[in-house]
Amino acid sequence: MKFNKKQIERYSRQIILKKIGVIGQKKLLNSSVLIVGAGGLGSPIAIYLAATGVGKIGIVDKDKVEISNLSRQIIFTMHDIRKKKSPTAINKLKRINPDLFLKSFNKNLTKININKIAKNYNIIVDGSDNFNTRFLINDYCLKTKKILVSGAISKFEGQVYTFDFSKKKSPCLRCFIPIMPSNPDVDNCEYEGILGTLGGLVGSIQATEVIKEILKIGNSLCGYILIIDALNLTFRRVKLNKRSDCYCNEKRK
Repeated sequence: MKFNKKQIERYSRQIILKKIGVIGQKKLLNSSVLIVGAGGLGSPIAIYLAATGVGKIGIVDKDKVEISNLSRQIIFTMHDIRKKKSPTAINKLKRINPDLFLKSFNKNLTKININKIAKNYNIIVDGSDNFNTRFLINDYCLKTKKILVSGAISKFEGQVYTFDFSKKKSPCLRCFIPIMPSNPDVDNCEYEGILGTLGGLVGSIQATEVIKEILKIGNSLCGYILIIDALNLTFRRVKLNKRSDCYCNEKRK
């Protein structure tokens, strides 16, 4: 593919980076990313991936915009209240970057539809707010050997994980959380509360990890958990080992 004049100008600040260049920018434009959730994490993830030039982006979300979302879901405004999140977010991204192929999935992700929705995307980004969806995405990406970049936020703390299931050494979410919590909505901010800016912080890191995985640059977070404490502004990278008795080992046999 050849860049036109507007594209060269749009992506110029990335193209001049030695680790990206023209070849890297072409990789971004030829890449495909599915974002699950258009909320506090999905909003900044979608904005930054679209602005960076990820060529194909899908957003899965069944919810409608509520006024309580606006403190952290920065892709939406007061004019979007009661509108469907996924198509509304996609329309915003079209205005940010018309170069891209964008698709809305206005539905909940389920065991029945996940393959139909996700099969044409190389990287899945989990911005969901419940463990049922997180485990569903984890297990699907494991089965299909896709890269998964997952994030979680609650109160003043956040976590980011990258799982590259094309590598046998990669752990999975179940290596860290082997049993479904008794309340699968335990991380839902409706119950726990959330500092609005934390979504932007963690979502931006997730978007950065996606870009690194597409370009194969820098140190991958795969095999670690990044733990963020916003109150004390600390970042810890903790080793996440693959458990010998984990579900992921059984599925790789």
